Amino acid sequence: MDYASSFGGKVAWITGASSGIGAALARELATRGAHVVLSGRDEARLAEVAATCGETLLIPFDVRDDAALAEATAKAIAWKGGVDMAFANAGISQRSRALKTSMQVYRDIIDVDLTAQIAFSQSLIGHMAERGSGALGFISSIAGKVGVPMRTAYCAAKFGLAGYADALRAELTQNGVSVHTIYPGSVATNVSKNALTAEGTARGRSDKAIDEGIPADVAARQMLDSIAAGEREIIVAEGGELAMGETRRTPGALLDQMAGMVAKGYMEKLEQQ
Repeated sequence: MDYASSFGGKVAWITGASSGIGAALARELATRGAHVVLSGRDEARLAEVAATCGETLLIPFDVRDDAALAEATAKAIAWKGGVDMAFANAGISQRSRALKTSMQVYRDIIDVDLTAQIAFSQSLIGHMAERGSGALGFISSIAGKVGVPMRTAYCAAKFGLAGYADALRAELTQNGVSVHTIYPGSVATNVSKNALTAEGTARGRSDKAIDEGIPADVAARQMLDSIAAGEREIIVAEGGELAMGETRRTPGALLDQMAGMVAKGYMEKLEQQ
């Protein structure tokens, strides 16, 4: 991404854009002059967000549907001739003890929060690499840095998403595509209310920490400011959650080391073995 020109005129595609962090990112990107593509399953709620974002493109679909993703990708690229930024944000959380949680809950959360977000990214990286520019933002969580009780499935997915993003960043360093992994703490959204119970039903109530968390619009501004500054790991949290995230922050030198391996032909050598 060309950080000098920031977000003006860029096409930014967001999954999970109908509420919470996704909706806040859409509004903030629109304020900064971006052309926003909004995706999620609820077209009516996407339309409500679009009404606050100026010129937008709505592409409602289920991120787990590979055929729908392929069609959505073609539409997003065709809209303005390319996608400059993409935010893998769709996800669902969990509030249940591992001892009581069904395996289907693990499968469902990992499918949405990890596998589908990888598929979303994979649908765009060829396009971005061919153009020699682009930026990918992955919404992980402090629970993607620290194992948090009552969230074993969620932690597994968010840790996995961060690992994918780190490896992808190293691979794409020679292609002009930047990768930003975002670790929010408690942000005031419906994430806890919509979280899955041990049986896989929606919890239906929120947490005090979430209700008193960072306002979503404030979190979105911090995320985009950090992307514009070229930060690779972005921790958006306060208090103890911020301290947890910082304790597990990946040293920049290690990220540089992985990029350096790619620059020296590591992937080409491995392919020839």
